[in-house]
Amino acid sequence: MPRYLTMIRIDERSAPAEGPSPELMERMGVLLEEMTKAGVMLDNAGLTPTADGTRATWSGGKVSWTDGPFTESKEVIGGYFIIQAKDKAEALEWTKRFLQTHEDYWTITAEVREILEP
Repeated sequence: MPRYLTMIRIDERSAPAEGPSPELMERMGVLLEEMTKAGVMLDNAGLTPTADGTRATWSGGKVSWTDGPFTESKEVIGGYFIIQAKDKAEALEWTKRFLQTHEDYWTITAEVREILEP
């Protein structure tokens, strides 16, 4: 079965300063448990803010480093999950259900891409 990476993109500037609500975390936990029991969840995690990150850039034969935050980024990857699904339609359905766990004031984009197998 193919594997899919879903990257959860958020706008750090408009996300709630206090982070996700306890109710959101509970709904998300229920869904992630369902995904695990269904045998589709392979891995998932949230990420620290860009202020704690560092970018590495390869250009002109050299590596340069830039510490966060990355103010030029409107949307950043705030988390991800990797699932194994029978097809892209199933991966998109799980992603839709994940997005729907969030309250209406969140603006989130999820990018779903199949992982190439060697």
